[in-house]
Amino acid sequence: MTVHPAFPTNGDAAAPLTVRVVDPLSLSRDLAAAWDRLADDASEPNPFAERWCLQSALHLFDPERHARLVLVRDGSDGPVIGVMPVAPAARYGRLPLRHVTGWAHPNHFLGSPLVRAGFERLFWSILLGWCDAAPWARTLLHVPRLIEGGPLHCALVDVARVRGGEAEVVHREERALLESRLSPEDYWEVAVRGKKRKELRRQANRLAEQGAVSFRRWQAGEPLDRWIDGFLDLEARGWKGRAGSALASHGDTEAWFRAILTGAADAGKLDMRSLDLDSRPLAMLVNFLLPPGGFSFKTAFDEDYARFSPGVLLQQENLDLLSDPRIDWVDSCAAPGHPMIDSVWRERRPLVWINVPLSAPSDRLRFAMLIRAERAWRRLKPAAPLENEVESPS
Repeated sequence: MTVHPAFPTNGDAAAPLTVRVVDPLSLSRDLAAAWDRLADDASEPNPFAERWCLQSALHLFDPERHARLVLVRDGSDGPVIGVMPVAPAARYGRLPLRHVTGWAHPNHFLGSPLVRAGFERLFWSILLGWCDAAPWARTLLHVPRLIEGGPLHCALVDVARVRGGEAEVVHREERALLESRLSPEDYWEVAVRGKKRKELRRQANRLAEQGAVSFRRWQAGEPLDRWIDGFLDLEARGWKGRAGSALASHGDTEAWFRAILTGAADAGKLDMRSLDLDSRPLAMLVNFLLPPGGFSFKTAFDEDYARFSPGVLLQQENLDLLSDPRIDWVDSCAAPGHPMIDSVWRERRPLVWINVPLSAPSDRLRFAMLIRAERAWRRLKPAAPLENEVESPS
């Protein structure tokens, strides 16, 4: 284990439950395998907390090593029951308030830790108790983007009450979700207005006049580099490239994207699709499939062909996920009001940002003062709540 202020030189703790803060780049083979097994048994799937996605994110986006990768294990050699990256934060929005936050980066679209099903309350109890004892932890634990009403959210509410506090919801939003028993064809008929469907058929016909139109889907064992290169090029030639926010605009985000798509492919969780014109991609998307759910991670399209709506045509093809017996739902990972996703996907997933106080009297006092300040702010500025500025450091 690498010697670093964030990583104690002695990783052992008292049985039966072991809390370890580990260096994500120096994981033993045993811990890496335990993390991978946990993903298969998690109560709520989250690709952004799986090893193939989070390990490289911590390496590339946290060069100063502020984050702590916390693993809770049943004994010194038992299964891992939970994994969560956390970090100290000096500010809460505009307030100089030290606290603990779930670590994230701009492309980390779900804040849920990976927790073994049935161990949710135990995990939160152990994690909060560990924060209570950590000399660097202050005031509260901030958990962004939990699924409202899910097992992890409900367990956190219960544990906070047992500890004599409350799990305070400081922000809430909804994003598009695909979840239906309808066939892909029937869903399309119900979700998209008749006039819009007619227009899309016209656009598809006009596109076919430009050349040979085809849909492709990456197949396991097929070389992946050309798919990755195609997506990065397509995204960089659009508005994200002009704004400097495309994945290829920065070396660290491009390296991370390449690493996680390779990792997802190796784990059997990558689903990548393309709409081509004469073998040239006009629209591409990336899904991560983690039965019983999926995550539509990224999409891009050629803006020179925007008049043909290639992104929407590819989303129509993507509805065949409804006929996959392994997949019950797909999270869009899209911002609320996304014009392309929201026009097709009709269901919604509610997400909440949660604050839970730590146990020291001084922490409880600061937490109570913060709650009063936030509630007063919401009354005065309903359109710009303080909590909207609270995000995990990247």
